Amino acid sequence: MTETLFAFDERNYHECQTAFRGDNNQEYYLGDYTIEAGSIIDVRAEKKAVGACSIILLRSKSKLSFRRSINHIREDATDVTVLWFVKRGSLCVTHQSGNSIARAGDFAITKSMSPFTIECKTDDEGVHEVMHVIIPTHIFRRFIPSEINAGFTVAAEGREFLIAERILTDVFEDADELAEHIEQLLVDSALSVLTDAIKDCDNCTQERQSLSERRLQDVLRYIEIHLSDPKLNAAMVAEASGISPRYLSHLLRQHGTSFSTMVWDWRLKTAHQWLSTTKASDISIAEIAFRVGFKSPAHFSRLFKRVYKQGPREYRTSRADEIASPPAPKLQPPKFISSGPSSLQ
Repeated sequence: MTETLFAFDERNYHECQTAFRGDNNQEYYLGDYTIEAGSIIDVRAEKKAVGACSIILLRSKSKLSFRRSINHIREDATDVTVLWFVKRGSLCVTHQSGNSIARAGDFAITKSMSPFTIECKTDDEGVHEVMHVIIPTHIFRRFIPSEINAGFTVAAEGREFLIAERILTDVFEDADELAEHIEQLLVDSALSVLTDAIKDCDNCTQERQSLSERRLQDVLRYIEIHLSDPKLNAAMVAEASGISPRYLSHLLRQHGTSFSTMVWDWRLKTAHQWLSTTKASDISIAEIAFRVGFKSPAHFSRLFKRVYKQGPREYRTSRADEIASPPAPKLQPPKFISSGPSSLQ
């Protein structure tokens, strides 16, 4: 049985950013979701869950856009592959390798662990319709072990694509007449047929991590290891990563940030996590400040309050009642704070 994931019209479309992931806030993944205002706003998504996969039919009379940035990836790290069957209108995908367009009758793939932007455009009659299947990537790898190119699109004219789409549509439309294990077998069969067709496509080249992506990973790894060093600077990171400071700046600009913004965001977010999960008897505010790379507790307190609207001591006190025997926090790369602490020098 299908369920309504979301429905937006002129009364509530402004709430789409906080509601597009459904009532349990677990469907899809983090990103910037927008609905273009117009004379007619009618956006509706129906979902059918089959095991760990979801089949979703999206219909819209408005232009939609969705942006998944490296910041979102760092925050939730949801790793899923999305298979798109475009029925009406078009799907414009902007990704690290360029741009792709899937029109009515085409098939596309996006991956949540690669930054991308999607624009869902209506046809001449003002309608956009797409069926997409959300699959955990570790499951999708059973069918295609290697990586598919980001933003892969192809005309779904082959018989294999039509068979796979028909099977998935039948499962989506089933009114609980099929047993769950039968639905799972049908979805697996559709994926087997579909991935076999994808392997024969010329533009499905299995991608390798680009040199710039490898360089960026080296940069982030070095920063994470040396975050507590108050002398950490762009020149130091660039030299350790085997690149020039200019190229380092270029890499970070590609992902919408700068070195100083990223480092200060990272330090503040790490301190925020630490304060959220510890008590004063576990570790002092001064020690937290030094261990995330601030030169003085006063400097840390000033920047923390400017971003979080509370001083670190006040914030920790407000969280004290919620803390019970906390484990030492695992310091993960945080999302970047949009307020731009690079100005908080």
